[in-house]
Amino acid sequence: MITKRIIPCLDVKNGRVVKGVNFEGLSDVSSPVELAKMYWEQGADELVFYDITASFEGRKLFTDVLREVASTIFIPLTVGGGINTVEDFDRVLKCGADKVSVNSGAIRNPDLINEAAQIYGNQCVVLSVDVKRVNNEFHVFAKGGREDTGIEAIEWIKSGVKRGAGEIVVNSIDTDGVKQGFDIEMLKAVQDVVNVPVIASGGAGCINDFVTLFNEIPKMSAGLAASIFHFGEVAIKDLKDELNKNNIPIRRI
Repeated sequence: MITKRIIPCLDVKNGRVVKGVNFEGLSDVSSPVELAKMYWEQGADELVFYDITASFEGRKLFTDVLREVASTIFIPLTVGGGINTVEDFDRVLKCGADKVSVNSGAIRNPDLINEAAQIYGNQCVVLSVDVKRVNNEFHVFAKGGREDTGIEAIEWIKSGVKRGAGEIVVNSIDTDGVKQGFDIEMLKAVQDVVNVPVIASGGAGCINDFVTLFNEIPKMSAGLAASIFHFGEVAIKDLKDELNKNNIPIRRI
């Protein structure tokens, strides 16, 4: 069985890692370089780096901080924020990213997924989707969760995979930062319609939330979290030990 991945997420604003609740009320946490190094040393399987205001502010992703983070760690690094063209893919990859996450840029131009997959390969293209319930439907939100696109999320994700996305990150706005567990209902709906790796994001509050995630959705590839790792509420070693006790396959530290 394929091992499950544990992925800390660095939400970066103005060169600093920040964290909020339901994508709002952001507070300063730490240096992305210091956190990245710490997570690599603690046994994280991968790392995600989001420049969370790049799309909203209509600018390119900060590359100086990214270069420093990429040179500090030796695990796969996924980078997103302000990715609107294949040139943006190229720039971020040259800064040290292994995979590139596209969100708002793909909503504006879905062909970006096709173009990037053809040039860099499906495994390089990660479709990140910010999802929130609206009138009992899953809607895709853009610009860092600020704008309801009206697009139905499950169909959007299916179309993204058909276009060439090799991995999906599902960010539940409803559960983000609330620490009451992953959005199992939403994640099951996604996992049921795609055959590429899916990463669950939003809602982790304790070790047992990861156990529940992988037991409830055995095909789920990875669990991503921020707050519980940033603030020392959950240590990656302790998390992996508990997953191992529950017969959930993980990469040992």
